[in-house]
Amino acid sequence: MNKWTELLTGLVVVVGAILVAWMSSANSWTLFGKDFNLLSSAWTFFKGGLFWFVMMIGALFVLLGISDLKG
Repeated sequence: MNKWTELLTGLVVVVGAILVAWMSSANSWTLFGKDFNLLSSAWTFFKGGLFWFVMMIGALFVLLGISDLKG
């Protein structure tokens, strides 16, 4: 693939994922009594990832501080 086809394909996939997430939250997608709200799941996953990112940055600063105390 050339670079423009890859870029266009990537944009189509991203926009498609956003539309599917929005449609699943705007309409009631249920199967066997389970709700498939993909936007809520994505938001929960993002919040968890953000939490662990901040925790790892804090751990990095603690380790760097300990390393500076030793040296």
